[in-house]
Amino acid sequence: MMLEKIKYIIVSMRPEQWAKNLFIFTPLVFSRRLLDTALLEKVAIGFVLFSLASSSVYLFNDIKDLESDKNHPHKRKRPLASQKLRMSEAYLASIILISVAIVGGFLLDPKYFVVLLTYAVTNLAYSMKLKQLVILDVMVISFGFVLRVLAGTALAGVMPSDWLIICTMTISLFLGFCKRRQEIVRSEGNVADQRVVLRSYSLPFLDQMIAVVTACTVISYALYTVSPETVARFGTRNLILTIPFVLYGIFRYLFLTYHEEKKENVIELIIGDPPFVLNIICWFIMVLIVIY
Repeated sequence: MMLEKIKYIIVSMRPEQWAKNLFIFTPLVFSRRLLDTALLEKVAIGFVLFSLASSSVYLFNDIKDLESDKNHPHKRKRPLASQKLRMSEAYLASIILISVAIVGGFLLDPKYFVVLLTYAVTNLAYSMKLKQLVILDVMVISFGFVLRVLAGTALAGVMPSDWLIICTMTISLFLGFCKRRQEIVRSEGNVADQRVVLRSYSLPFLDQMIAVVTACTVISYALYTVSPETVARFGTRNLILTIPFVLYGIFRYLFLTYHEEKKENVIELIIGDPPFVLNIICWFIMVLIVIY
């Protein structure tokens, strides 16, 4: 029985979503400090703590969304919604996870602790109210990705690059609006019972938002690769060679969003598509070749 409960808690922690926290490593990569083993170890610990904090948020969010999740075709299978996990157990797990993350963050680095605490408070506000506010809900999600990058800069001991923040913000807005579109399609007309904010969205509106942030993402990354600051930092203009991979990744994700509409979430959509995964690997290798 105890092993079963632990299994359900781990499932509710959504470890597959920890891939989002890899944004913590981006400052280390783009500051040319990836080969510094001491910093790499520190950022890796920060990644684990951030993952625990995000899992705590997922558990708390499942508690708040319990009734709506019961009406969702996919979310009703989650341990809490399917009554395999009791609410008291979910509360306890959430409190333990966030406590370990916060204490660990405080011991690891003061600046990182502030960022992690900001992430926890922001997501608490998101779960309580902000996720019900149209547009702001996606912007809060985007802010979460920016905080991941800021956590990485704090641990790596570097100043946050304006371009890195802008690119992170635009790509996360892109993913957020695409996710809202998928949720409306998957809801099959039953949006009111599954996520309150979806009542305020429509497919035409989301298509417009996706078009805007798609253009912003591509342009901001392209400008970043050729900016004088970037060229001076890396001593080369060759980062422009990574643009085709970014273009393909954006276009491929749009293709998946509009043709694989029944996929459950962003991570499932990406991991389940070999061409997309291969493109990410190729982009990362090209970045390493150019920078290092």
